[in-house]
Amino acid sequence: MADHQVIDTRDDYLAAIETLAQGTGPIGIDAERASGFTYSQRAYLIQVFRRGAGTFLFDPPAIGSFSELNDAFSDEVWILHAASQDLACLREVGIDPATIFDTELAARLLGIPRVGLGTVVEELLGTHLAKEHSAANWSTRPLPESWLVYAALDVEFLPDLHDRMVEMLAEAGKTEIADQEFAATLAKETKAQRPDPWRKLSGVHSVRGQRNLAIARELWQARDELAQQLDVSPGRLVPDASLVAAARVAPASKHALAELREFSGRASRSELDRWWTAVQAGLTTEDLPSFKTNGDTLPPPRSWADRNPEADVRYKAARAALVVRGEELEIPIENLLTPEYLRRLAWTPPEPVTVESVSDALRTLGARPWQIEATAQLITDAFVEAHQTIDAAPESDS
Repeated sequence: MADHQVIDTRDDYLAAIETLAQGTGPIGIDAERASGFTYSQRAYLIQVFRRGAGTFLFDPPAIGSFSELNDAFSDEVWILHAASQDLACLREVGIDPATIFDTELAARLLGIPRVGLGTVVEELLGTHLAKEHSAANWSTRPLPESWLVYAALDVEFLPDLHDRMVEMLAEAGKTEIADQEFAATLAKETKAQRPDPWRKLSGVHSVRGQRNLAIARELWQARDELAQQLDVSPGRLVPDASLVAAARVAPASKHALAELREFSGRASRSELDRWWTAVQAGLTTEDLPSFKTNGDTLPPPRSWADRNPEADVRYKAARAALVVRGEELEIPIENLLTPEYLRRLAWTPPEPVTVESVSDALRTLGARPWQIEATAQLITDAFVEAHQTIDAAPESDS
């Protein structure tokens, strides 16, 4: 599309599907959100490219459902870069691919050091791809022409990238690994919202006292409600640091809150009544939050030496072995095995520790078959060796 017009009517959208049907090969697709600007994570632009058909830029808020596009190409491979970032907003409008090829994930599996789309395109295809509008507010209307050019280029190289990566994966013997990873990306369930989302408030760990925590909770909830109403990113109303500062001080009056220098942000004064009501609720509520967070959360490994020395020895031994294995396979350790899986195994290993029991534990956690094959024996050997080291260590004098 030479003029990069945005398709924003149902008739033009359906006509575009007919044109895409005349093309050949997999579908390159991308979505642009307005992260950091809007509350929602919806797609504000969806770009589609297919060889022989061209590039199409769709306006999701105007079009609504994309189920016809999804149904028309249900048997095709959909190419995305960093699919995990876009699948949720695509599914929200009815696009739910059955088969994907993730060029970012493929780059990781191929051992490419930098996996941003621009870098990968330049390294593998020899073409410079500017990424200057990646953090733009895509809810803007009308969208500037320079943004549309950028958005179109994001999908136009995907089929060529796909073809080159398919060859490279085959040469490296990693085709099956990639297929398992792509399937796992599609199958991954949306993370359930935690029951106390206010605890993700940046800096809340510095708030002391249950009463102060209650103020932090009430301020977070008041901001979240306003952000939803306005469809504005919460931090653009009042930053996290301001809410935390108010919670630490626990101002005794609306005037004291207004005078608090650290309480800033574009809505900090225009919505002062709202924030003071939240502070009052925190000051008077009998529903005081505990200091306890999610009981299923493990402490950070840096504290294990004091809190669980045996787990610390297991973890360090196994991680060192996995680092070597990752280097041999030219796969980053975080892709070789999800770090959380190793931490959980090291903290609470199966009994007895055997290749079979470790494999079963990894499978239960969600590891893919190729990951289990590549790591189970190494983890088992490391745990057994760590246990022997612990047994051989002299007991400290009491």
